[in-house]
Amino acid sequence: MYRHLSPPISRRSALATGLAAFFHTEDTFRIAPFQCDATPDKGEPNIWVQPVTTVMDPLFVKGVVIESLSRRYVLAALDWCGIGGAADLLLRTALARGAGTDIKRIALQSVHQHAAPYIEGDAYKILAKVRPNDLRMSDAYLNRLAASLEAAVRQALSKAQPFDQVGTGEARVERVASARRILKNGQLLTRFSTSGKSPELAAEPEGAIDPTLRTVTFAAAGKPLVRLHYYATHPQTFCCDGRVSADFVGSARAAMEAHDGIPQLYFTGCGGDVTVGKYNKGEDAERAALSDHLLAAMKASAATTRLHTIEHFEWRYRDLVLPTRAAPDSYPDEPQLAYRAAITAAFAARTRPLPTSALHLGPAVIVHLPGEPLLEFQRHAQSLSRGRLIAVAGYGDISPGYLCPDEVLRQGGYEPSASNAAAGTETRVKSILNELLAPSTR
Repeated sequence: MYRHLSPPISRRSALATGLAAFFHTEDTFRIAPFQCDATPDKGEPNIWVQPVTTVMDPLFVKGVVIESLSRRYVLAALDWCGIGGAADLLLRTALARGAGTDIKRIALQSVHQHAAPYIEGDAYKILAKVRPNDLRMSDAYLNRLAASLEAAVRQALSKAQPFDQVGTGEARVERVASARRILKNGQLLTRFSTSGKSPELAAEPEGAIDPTLRTVTFAAAGKPLVRLHYYATHPQTFCCDGRVSADFVGSARAAMEAHDGIPQLYFTGCGGDVTVGKYNKGEDAERAALSDHLLAAMKASAATTRLHTIEHFEWRYRDLVLPTRAAPDSYPDEPQLAYRAAITAAFAARTRPLPTSALHLGPAVIVHLPGEPLLEFQRHAQSLSRGRLIAVAGYGDISPGYLCPDEVLRQGGYEPSASNAAAGTETRVKSILNELLAPSTR
């Protein structure tokens, strides 16, 4: 297993441990927010193989470059349903080139809106051979996006600002999330994102969710510069009809940016089995209400933020290798099903590990996971908090699909049916989390 560990920074202990000569001077941190348009062109695939017909509102890559001891780290949130395989590698490489850093210091996470592209580059290579006429996102668009992303990061670095504080805040989100998996009288019910149309499913309790939105703020001399928000639910009110939108999370983010006057990033946590289905039928009024409720939590979390001097900075990277399902023997005639089968086949043949990382910032730790993790993994991360704020972003390289605990695999249901990772995933993911969140020994 490859391990990358940036030198932890402790102003209190540097001299005592003989590291003053290594650091030369007290570290100066800098941060550079950036934004890049990621709206697909008309005719390019939106989610799965549905071509784009209408753009309701634009999609973005919004991120920050953080610099410490001349090393740069990138945290980026992409308004896509998912990106994996060669496509994920393309964009992470572009971010690394733009920042002038190693690709193992890049965290690229999809926000997971469903009115947005779902692109798995390794599956595309398979489809090009077995179903060459099926719709795939063009190399021209992907390469153009990569070039724009690299340029956006380079431009942002020219305006990087020093920061000396990190803030932690949190607030409860009301009437947004609800459990997708409902066990009732021994029967497993599935409450999808628009299941508010069913009075019976809407009447069920919210169930197992994490109701807390967590915010990490970067600040200089008491002045906030940029905020990062983390919350675990499917950010989906509609899907798969050719319309492009950043959905209710995008509108809440934009409203918070206007309210706060500084850049805002939004990351989706371990929301694989969490949706807005209790509160959503897919209507515009409900989308607006969900946005308002999320915005209220963002404002409350920002208002409760406490700023801290950065006495410890550390980046941890781990390679994750997961057990895989068997590759399919054939490909269905229906294009969407063929694409899904190709993703399963690509992951079964994959030899490149999945990236995971954690940024330790004194009282806050930001964790980055691949795939679509179920809530159990966020709960495990929170159990390792030791008084720190643990912010988890899922939806990195989307290739494994759902990351399911063993009990969910035993129960069956939707998530296991859409997972490319086999039994044993829980042990490996939790082991990685234990390493990423362990107290520093240096």
